[in-house]
Amino acid sequence: MANAAGKKILIVLTSHEDLGDTGQKTGFWVEEFAAPYYVFKDAGADITLASPKGGQPPIDPKSADPSAATEATRRFDADPDTQNKLANTVKLSEVKADDFDAIFYPGGHGPLWDLTNDKTSIALIETFFGAGKPVGAVCHAPAVLLNAQAPDGAALVSGRKVAGFTNSEEAAVGLVDVVPFLLEDSLKEKGGLYENGEDWGVFAVEDGNLFTGQNPASSERVAEHMLARLG
Repeated sequence: MANAAGKKILIVLTSHEDLGDTGQKTGFWVEEFAAPYYVFKDAGADITLASPKGGQPPIDPKSADPSAATEATRRFDADPDTQNKLANTVKLSEVKADDFDAIFYPGGHGPLWDLTNDKTSIALIETFFGAGKPVGAVCHAPAVLLNAQAPDGAALVSGRKVAGFTNSEEAAVGLVDVVPFLLEDSLKEKGGLYENGEDWGVFAVEDGNLFTGQNPASSERVAEHMLARLG
């Protein structure tokens, strides 16, 4: 296992809870938080949790359903300390990139609405990336990269390998007409060298200090790749 003792990792979660105009709720996907969190924690990293509004970020109710349970989510369900830490995320505006060695974004549909256009988040990503620090995002969270720029002023994802939730996976969950944009299409439109594996399978790519994964099952792999870079 990689050793991340002394490394500080910032995990940024969505504050958005409304699934478009459906009247249903969304937020972050538990597995995509829990699996990477424990990968980082077990490696000895010091983890800070943040969100645009601070406090408890909304959990996508579908991700808390027993049918979506994984080893990591079951560990989270039995971990009151981490639950309390999650309930008290710091405001994104109060964190400084210089204080951390890496930044990671869990997915869920929430980030499509808030973090994609959050100027504070975009500035953090640009600072981390420009400093050569690992920037990671999984499933829908690569949307947070869409409006970020590389140091040369080009779109950050332009010409870089990137993964994210596929159009066909979005169709499978019946939300193509609900989401504000299709992530696969948007990453390609920004010049990203989009790659994907089989729907719902484990697929993660890295390009320099950019680390992305396709779906919930890929979140642990992304965290492992980031740790390898930090080590």
